[in-house]
Amino acid sequence: MRDIESIKYITNEDARKVDNKKASVEFIDKKEVKKVRSFHKSFLEYKVTPLHSLKELSKELGVSNIWVKDESYRFGLNAFKVLGGSYAVGKYLADKLNMDISELSFEKLRSKEIKEKLGDITFVTATDGNHGRGIAWAAKMLGQKAVVFMPKGSSEVRLNNIRKEGAEASITDLNYDDAVRLANKYAHEHNGVMVQDSAWEGYTDIPTWIMQGYATLIDEAIEQIKEEGDIPTHVFLQAGVGSFAGSIQGYLAAEFGSDRPITTIVEPNEAACIFNSVKEKDGEAHAVTGYMPTIMAGLACGEPNIVSWGILRDYADMYISCPDYATARGMRILGNPLKGDPKVISGESGAVCLGMVSLILGDSNLKEIAKKLNINKDSKILVISTEGDTDPISYKKIVWDGAYASI
Repeated sequence: MRDIESIKYITNEDARKVDNKKASVEFIDKKEVKKVRSFHKSFLEYKVTPLHSLKELSKELGVSNIWVKDESYRFGLNAFKVLGGSYAVGKYLADKLNMDISELSFEKLRSKEIKEKLGDITFVTATDGNHGRGIAWAAKMLGQKAVVFMPKGSSEVRLNNIRKEGAEASITDLNYDDAVRLANKYAHEHNGVMVQDSAWEGYTDIPTWIMQGYATLIDEAIEQIKEEGDIPTHVFLQAGVGSFAGSIQGYLAAEFGSDRPITTIVEPNEAACIFNSVKEKDGEAHAVTGYMPTIMAGLACGEPNIVSWGILRDYADMYISCPDYATARGMRILGNPLKGDPKVISGESGAVCLGMVSLILGDSNLKEIAKKLNINKDSKILVISTEGDTDPISYKKIVWDGAYASI
């Protein structure tokens, strides 16, 4: 019997008092997103990633459409994270050169002339895998060095993929947030540049640039959907520290205003820092501490990004904390689609939103969630598969062998 009680939710309306003053989303408006897209388009590796329409699954679940944005194709790195890391590195270097990033292509940054002006730089970060691989790749492409720290329990495959990009990388015995602190200490002691999507007092510029970098994928997705003559009514977003979710939520608020899609934030039970912060109802961010043994490694983060927290608090409509079987179900559905639907290889942090959509619409015990979100036969739902099989061993255990069963 499925453990439905392990799925918890709270609506924005239930969580906080009405307050007309909301966090600013100016940092991710049309003007800024145009700069981000132009920078990413200057990469030789740039291609718009696929947007899949799951028409048969939509019929099965009783909605008009479900789209999946497939980030496993991003720059050949099997995940979206490189968008944020590369843009933040670009912005940092542009500032160092006293230039606006709109004046710099990635190819220009790679030039011998620019490298001589910049000298040697070491970029430092903490990661479960995807972000660190993106930073390592960007550093290598620019002829610079990267040092990467990974939390306890990180995949050896992800570690080796980071090392293949030329970075110095190691798995620590710390949880994610403590690995971030270790990386920050290393950067200070070795004159390095900390490139992290976590944000704290005194460290907000680079996390903001990373969030801006993520906007490329949602700008692509909305463009692709509009080309079909449509627009999503609902968007589900997974959250770790909240940088990705805050970026997409901020973009939707800036782009659509009060007509924005209804948005749901989804987190693993073991690391639900956004959900727990909202539940406190005091408007403040609250950390989850200790070891976070979820298979959703990319979401196993305990301290909310202070830049994204206000956006998620003020603009999201619902917050869900869920068990690992939700994402395992999503991985299996995407990897074994109904006849006529495309196959999508989605990893543990990539498939949780599709898994939750399938549960909300397919399990009568969760119909109250669908009702509160106003999901019906006319609903058009967008989810984002943020990674492919970045840990192939774990992927096979789940999709082939049925680990983390959802029945």
